[in-house]
Amino acid sequence: MTYKSDELPINEVRAEELPTPALTVSELLPETRRALLHRLAVGQAQGRTPSLVGAVVRSGHRVWSGGRSMIEGHAPDENTQYRIGSITKTFIAVLVLRLRDEGLLDLADPLEQHLPGTAAGRATIRELLSHTAGLAAETPGPWWERTDGSLRPELGNLLEEQPFRHPAGERYHYSNPGYALLGALVSKLRRQPWSEVLRQEVLDPLGLTRTTLLPQSPHAGGFAVHPWADVMLPEPLTDTGLMAPAGQLWSTAADLARWAAFLAGSIPGGAEKVLAGTTLAEMRRPACGPDDDWTSSYGLGLQLVRVDGRLLVGHTGSMPGFLASLWLSEEDDVAAVTLTNVTAGPDLLMVGPDLIRIVAEREPLLPSAWRPFTDADPELLALTGPWYWGPTALALHLRAERALELTALSGPARTSRFLPEPDGSWTGLDGYYAGEPLRVVRADDGSVSHLDLAGFVLTRGPYHPAAVTPGDVDPQGWHAG
Repeated sequence: MTYKSDELPINEVRAEELPTPALTVSELLPETRRALLHRLAVGQAQGRTPSLVGAVVRSGHRVWSGGRSMIEGHAPDENTQYRIGSITKTFIAVLVLRLRDEGLLDLADPLEQHLPGTAAGRATIRELLSHTAGLAAETPGPWWERTDGSLRPELGNLLEEQPFRHPAGERYHYSNPGYALLGALVSKLRRQPWSEVLRQEVLDPLGLTRTTLLPQSPHAGGFAVHPWADVMLPEPLTDTGLMAPAGQLWSTAADLARWAAFLAGSIPGGAEKVLAGTTLAEMRRPACGPDDDWTSSYGLGLQLVRVDGRLLVGHTGSMPGFLASLWLSEEDDVAAVTLTNVTAGPDLLMVGPDLIRIVAEREPLLPSAWRPFTDADPELLALTGPWYWGPTALALHLRAERALELTALSGPARTSRFLPEPDGSWTGLDGYYAGEPLRVVRADDGSVSHLDLAGFVLTRGPYHPAAVTPGDVDPQGWHAG
């Protein structure tokens, strides 16, 4: 390798529509592409990394990718493989949730029920997915990321005799061995290596042809850069064996861009055969309490962080010689992937969030055009309008496909969206009433008496004496005192 002091090479790829029936997305504006490229170049220079490649996804399409390298004429592109580290965990989580959706396990099951004989048997599958099992963060013995997997030939080598650092379910504590156990669980229930299960059930159906367990050419080599001098040394490219589910995979910016679109639920059609949209949404919700400053949490295999007020969902990855990130903003409908081949570098993991910010601020998402629906049920239309929980004024709206939405008319109030159920009730989708029932209660003559919302009574008037309201209401009604 030689270093050049003149202008470093830049590769840029413009909008590319992924092979799905999604709507065509316009190419990013030239000014936006220039800003993305500038951020990538700053990341490579200030992060002192041999190379850095990034990609941006919008509405399920890769709309930009670029690369920057220390070697003139040799910048990486979207098809160059890098080690993705703990982004591997997002793939393992999808495999486990496929098993759950097929009825082969329950997330509340203890690991021992399906994978007996480990020191972590009492941990539940949900706790392992969300890093709340209390397991040790790392394996005993030498640094597993830089040593061959042959040093840990059995599952028993991944954990100490007493591997729990915290009571199960008490707090979030990241555990690499926990995901190694989940990979072993997949292998046990599918009766073949988890990597082969991943290829058959996820990679091939989604067209992720450049995501592999071991590197395939063209791929980047991993390096460490001296903290006080501009010199490098190569990092070992080890096969970590049983620890591979925690961080072994190699992938490309193009493959991870498609993976980000999948995790966001932006790939229609065949992607539903890999994992249902409702399960993907479950992955993206917090499965454990946020940290003390309410900036981060963890779902089922996905990290959740707030950066400059924007909620990002995804995962970072780190292995000796490599850093990676995959983040998506559901509100902005933008995702970003970054891959680099250095062990550590200043702010390199912030490049991805910055790529999202650049696109979201320069080209904010256009809202979908308003369209009326033509199948409004007259009985549901009659339910719309003002309702009152005591003196709190609310409004009930009818949405498409018999969905309802409860909003505040004035001041703070508990609001939610509700999806219809076959029995004529509705179930809360979000907010305080997520999972709670909403029912219409009728009088003896068939007219609507009130709404029962998780036990709360909503009436057409605020504390009307004739209304069905728990507790006594002054028969004089509202008066001066």
